Amino acid sequence: MAVFETTDLTAASYSAAFLGLAATAVLLLMGTAWVGRAYKIAVALCALAATVGALALFDARSAWAVSQQVPVVYHYVGWIVSMPLQIMALFFLVSSWGKLTAGLFWRLLIVSVLMVFVRYLGEAAMMNATLAFLIGLVFWLYILGELFFGRMDEVVGKSNQDHLAKGYFWLRLIITIGWAIYPLGSFLTSFAGYADNGALSVAYNVTDFLNRMAFGVAVLATAVLITEASATGDQNNG
Repeated sequence: MAVFETTDLTAASYSAAFLGLAATAVLLLMGTAWVGRAYKIAVALCALAATVGALALFDARSAWAVSQQVPVVYHYVGWIVSMPLQIMALFFLVSSWGKLTAGLFWRLLIVSVLMVFVRYLGEAAMMNATLAFLIGLVFWLYILGELFFGRMDEVVGKSNQDHLAKGYFWLRLIITIGWAIYPLGSFLTSFAGYADNGALSVAYNVTDFLNRMAFGVAVLATAVLITEASATGDQNNG
């Protein structure tokens, strides 16, 4: 068992993010019992994303303990699973209020996987860094375009459900602002000559509190509030 120094901020950030994601996964799994049937898939997908994130961070923390370095592959193996799961969670949350096509599902799934994979190829020097960065950026912008101007935004706008609209607003904001850390980190390492001595890992781990933990809790909170509002409405109608 590795023993970290008190001043090892990188190790501390890995431990904090790992424990936070593990706790979030447990909360979300419990939360599947608190929401209506239509929202269970979305909450469960967020629980899976948190679980994958926690396991990836555990591996990365072990690598840091051995070499005081974390190769980029340790970050990307978690992202390439958890980020598509989160996009799918948002898809199923919205689909409970309006018809979303199977084509949109597969486009979002494939693009979210390729967004991470292409960026990894660039950082791992297996593909031209500039080309990989630009392609990854285009894929991310495509996802944002679907969320802001596509069918999902249209369904939320027509739902007249305040809890869904507010939840969608915050979830979309996380994907817009929180996920910006990933292309920024890729830019710093690929073009600015930045050598990660642990500081970038700390930044990634801190943003996990927003990008994976807060995202999952927001999905759960939205589903719980909609479920409670629906139950209250049914009682009033009765």
